[in-house]
Amino acid sequence: MKIIPRPRRSVLYVPASNPRALQKSATLAADAIIYDLEDAVAPEAKGAAREALRAHFREHPVAACERIIRINPLASQWGTEDMLAARACNPDAILLPKVEHPRDLIEAAGALDEADAEETLALWAMIETPRGILNADEVAQLGLHTSARLACFVVGTNDIARETGVDLAGERKYLVPWLMQIVLAARAGGLDVLDGVYNDFADAEGFGHECRQGAAMGFDGKTLIHPSQIGTANRAFSASEAEIAEARAIVELFMRPENAGKGVLPFNGRMVERLHLAMAERLLAKANMIATPDKDIETR
Repeated sequence: MKIIPRPRRSVLYVPASNPRALQKSATLAADAIIYDLEDAVAPEAKGAAREALRAHFREHPVAACERIIRINPLASQWGTEDMLAARACNPDAILLPKVEHPRDLIEAAGALDEADAEETLALWAMIETPRGILNADEVAQLGLHTSARLACFVVGTNDIARETGVDLAGERKYLVPWLMQIVLAARAGGLDVLDGVYNDFADAEGFGHECRQGAAMGFDGKTLIHPSQIGTANRAFSASEAEIAEARAIVELFMRPENAGKGVLPFNGRMVERLHLAMAERLLAKANMIATPDKDIETR
């Protein structure tokens, strides 16, 4: 199927145990919301959080943004109930934490199939452990198979730092090689990939810098911990007016009758190929989706 790129520039974590945050989430301009049943919810609050999430989705059966539910690991004491609750809410995707092996996705996809879940219900995977990074390519290859439901990688930088001891300061210079490894694996599997959170939401300048860094590294967007970060992320991961104008010019160049069938053309002092045409068309499709967010799209 043809998949029109869905913008995932700003993806905000919202604790399912926080009633005020749940209610506010329906009004935010984030491209996507991750309703969290895992790290943000204390063990004794897991049951209540599930019920609150069910109630929220009943109250808001449709939403302007993409909605994802992060569950606890299926092997944990909360995993099965989380999966049942998430499936009942009928979100756009379910986010699996600490994915380390392809079987983690295969088992989750199998559980959804057995429950006759909608084919459009996707799976997202957190890459946040040393083993997860090392196996990212194996996991990402599932993105090439519709039956696996895999659509997106989400990087858990805090967990990576905790488990490896790497320092996140200094423009994440010690983390960058691993981040690029995850981006590369995601692209090989045809997946979107989201950068990790920036912990100091009061540091707007530092957050903006890290967003621009993530965009330059090839991430599709950034996961967020506070609504104040949404606007900055949306700007950083959007094409500029100049980039949009150039993309339009490249498309128009290849569409001219005299250029039909040509593979390489001169453009503003350089040569552009049909791969540049494909890149330009994708950029324009994404820009159009951002400009018209209520437009129907076809996704995994």
